[in-house]
Amino acid sequence: MRDISLARKAISNARGTPGDAGAYSYGGLNDIVSRDQGIHDVSPRGQSILVVILTLSLTVLVATGSFIPRAQASVAARKDSVATERFSVGIARCTFVDHSREVLNYAKTPYRIMSKSRTLVTEIRYPTALVKGTNAAIPGATPVTQMGGYPTIVFAHGYDVTPDTYAPLLDAWTQAGFVVVAPFFPDENAFAVAAQHGANTEDDEVNEPGDLAFVTKAVVQDSAASTSTCPVLAGLIAPGEIALAGHSDGAEAVGMLAYDHGLDPQGVNYASLRSGINYHAVIILSGAEDTYQSNADEASRPNLLMIHSLADQCNPFRNGVQLYDAIRQSNKWFLELRTAHHLPPFDGLDRPAFALVVATTVSFLSMSLEDSTTAATLTSIGDEKPTVATMLSGSDGPSLTDAPHVKESCGPN
Repeated sequence: MRDISLARKAISNARGTPGDAGAYSYGGLNDIVSRDQGIHDVSPRGQSILVVILTLSLTVLVATGSFIPRAQASVAARKDSVATERFSVGIARCTFVDHSREVLNYAKTPYRIMSKSRTLVTEIRYPTALVKGTNAAIPGATPVTQMGGYPTIVFAHGYDVTPDTYAPLLDAWTQAGFVVVAPFFPDENAFAVAAQHGANTEDDEVNEPGDLAFVTKAVVQDSAASTSTCPVLAGLIAPGEIALAGHSDGAEAVGMLAYDHGLDPQGVNYASLRSGINYHAVIILSGAEDTYQSNADEASRPNLLMIHSLADQCNPFRNGVQLYDAIRQSNKWFLELRTAHHLPPFDGLDRPAFALVVATTVSFLSMSLEDSTTAATLTSIGDEKPTVATMLSGSDGPSLTDAPHVKESCGPN
């Protein structure tokens, strides 16, 4: 997490420094995998090109105590969420290209424009026929169709990871009957960070609200039009039942898109970015406020669920409280985790916290997008394990009075 105002200034300077375009590639994101659906070029030219992706696994994180290795956590986490399982998970990748915005090379000083377009490889998880005993997502599986499509979650990953880092959580949402759309951010995904030789690419976060809006509009369009560029989307998405969710830097990008009223780096007002998209729910996981922008009051805002831990070492608890207090609306909830760290409640390594996160988010999404549960039920679920978490809501939000002082560190935690 870093000062967004400095990032905006650096990016503005970079746009006056052309050069180095095409000097960098994604490495793992440019190789072949048979399940990919292709590329959706939404340029004025309307060109379609074929892109295929190599699925790479992230480094296995091994922890001690109550935590378990990531490979085991993925299976265990899915078993913990079996109560919400209605479907198995199909998975595909499509690519959407935004020709109106650039990708920057952060390995150069000052930053330089690396590509004139933002290529957004996007992972799509969708409900497929339930296969008992199947834990992994099934590439290219046939979707289970539903009249009017499924409620959909557009998910933003954090820094130096990929959507697959959160596979247990995204799979649990899909098993509960949601489509999950998760782009790889061009400068912040793990492959991009590695390809820029360790340069800190985190400043690109300010471009990610535009990425989220672009991908959301693209998938809604492809679902309605049944295009050949991403055929798996045909009829999958209910355009009036969309949620935004994100973790860490991704959560901050979600907050910017959902609530900011200033201008993005291209000079586009955030309110204009989100106009025409029916976001009815926002989930912010270990996020923080963009203090460079204002969160002006609006007549109507989507339901908000924030989840943050008192023990978060990477993004301290006070940052989540600051954002919660800044969003002035009554339809908001805060799940206060007791001892979890920054990532384990969301990637399945911390099984007790993860199980509660799954149950709470599924209840919140069902309430917000499907009107199939109540706020009382949501609160009850959040309070089920008082040693793990407490649910707060409305103006009765979290307090810093009893929050422990933690040393900030964004290493593996």
